[in-house]
Amino acid sequence: MSAKKDKWDEAYKGADFSVAKPAQVLEDNAYLLPASGEALDLACGRAGNSQFLAKRNFAVDAIDISPVVLGGLRKFVKQQGLNISCELRDIEREGLGNKRYDVIVVSYFLNRQLFPQINSALKPGGLLFYQTWSREKVDESGPSNPAFRLEAGELLELCSPLKIVCYRENGDLGDISEGLRNEAMIIAKK
Repeated sequence: MSAKKDKWDEAYKGADFSVAKPAQVLEDNAYLLPASGEALDLACGRAGNSQFLAKRNFAVDAIDISPVVLGGLRKFVKQQGLNISCELRDIEREGLGNKRYDVIVVSYFLNRQLFPQINSALKPGGLLFYQTWSREKVDESGPSNPAFRLEAGELLELCSPLKIVCYRENGDLGDISEGLRNEAMIIAKK
């Protein structure tokens, strides 16, 4: 795990889980969620997505590479009584495993090679909520490395085996002070 793990361990020292927010794609489209089920928050960070889903009757697996963030999350989950299971895993090396989910949420993490595994990890009828940085940007927010940003329309291609429910990528069109900028989001169904 080494350098990548160390980077995220440092970033999450002293993380405040109580202020973690879900991804916009999940929060704005929560009405599409089933009433309950099993969910995966992939590369969970401060687990805003996990918390959001657990409060909506989901049993959530929160996976991250950082033992620091997961240690803090375990304490928070216990205090709050949330149904969130924390799992330390370097998914880029170890993969997603064999478990299947009703809902998978990925926000601000991009590894193109994982999309076939994400597709396989969805149960039939399962939903993917994905939001991350795009290369078509209006300011310098997000990663500077273009490898961690999507090309225009790339998220549609990566999710092409799934049925697209909703897609949004505003780019630099119109009034750039409004809308979804620097990012792309998708909801797709297996």
